[in-house]
Amino acid sequence: MGMGEPAHNLDNVMEAIQLLGNEGGIGHKNLVFSTVGDPRVFERLPEGPVKPALALSLHTSRADLRAELLPKAPRIDPRDLVELGEAYARATGYPIQYQWTLLDGINDTPEELDGIVRLLSGKYAIMNMIPYNTIPDLPYRRPAWEKAADIARQLHRRGILTKLRNSAGQDVDGGCGQLRARSIAGEAPIRVVKRPTG
Repeated sequence: MGMGEPAHNLDNVMEAIQLLGNEGGIGHKNLVFSTVGDPRVFERLPEGPVKPALALSLHTSRADLRAELLPKAPRIDPRDLVELGEAYARATGYPIQYQWTLLDGINDTPEELDGIVRLLSGKYAIMNMIPYNTIPDLPYRRPAWEKAADIARQLHRRGILTKLRNSAGQDVDGGCGQLRARSIAGEAPIRVVKRPTG
């Protein structure tokens, strides 16, 4: 995760998965392939001798909003993406991990929660939600933690297994995307000081 779309380097990624899962002795379900939903993933992963767990970046139940939030992602309707994920989940026996970055006022609305329930009810899936790390000069904002926790509770009550993850590094602008933003802005890098132990 966080290294770009693995389908853009699929031959090498598949080789690495096979190496780690066979010679490396890592449990196949502990290898997680994270993608925005490139169609090649659903063609190639089932063919491999090692079938990793799959994480799909969903972020919205609306095709138009997904195209806006993920402009370089393949144009696959969220319903179709979930169906592809479900087929893979049933074939491997691992639930799909759907990734949903919470953006205040954008994809944390009651309408989106209804959309999640429509998409994932009865599916072999886990919804992973993580509040957005606010970055200067971008229009998106992080929702309050209380709001995010309430969203997770609402989804649980409606039958969607949901995990709310807390992103680290907020206090020093060191969360996902924030260090890159500081680097582009020419700000000094964050210094990490190790305290002596013992």
